Amino acid sequence: MYRTLVVTLITALLIGCSSGDWRTASREPAGIAPSPAIETQPVIEVYAADAFGWRGWFAVHTWIAVKPANAKEYTVYEVVGWRLNRGQPALHNYKTAAPDRYWYGAKPEKVLSMVGDKAGELIPQIIDAAERYPWANEYEAVPGPNSNTFPAWVGLQVPELGLDLPFSAIGSGYAENDQN
Repeated sequence: MYRTLVVTLITALLIGCSSGDWRTASREPAGIAPSPAIETQPVIEVYAADAFGWRGWFAVHTWIAVKPANAKEYTVYEVVGWRLNRGQPALHNYKTAAPDRYWYGAKPEKVLSMVGDKAGELIPQIIDAAERYPWANEYEAVPGPNSNTFPAWVGLQVPELGLDLPFSAIGSGYAENDQN
């Protein structure tokens, strides 16, 4: 009797904690990135959003977006573990006018925003660091490398960014395993 009650309560809790279907979760722009149609200066943005589902209670997903001067789109760099299941690298980059999209229902927050000459000087260094990322084809939720390891590693390679990821960026410490 007691065991049945405990199992029922745990099941109800887990069902209640589900965040729905990732396929229908919002991926709309949050409207917090400078529009490349308006902002002609170079821009660097780093975002964090709650991880999908119950993981969002304690962890975030982070990504980096860069836009050189006069570019019509940002290049977004992020690590997504499920890409490995498709035979693709975990590190992914793509072009978009909206780098601030919701992370499967979770609104992103800016971790870092840099506009102007300093951003223009650092963008090539960020791109170079992304090309040298040592775990581009690896993903392990804990301890890493994961989506938070990548921005942390770039921050170590480009210290002028002054990147300080949130405490909930679980896996960011893994970046310290490689200081090349």
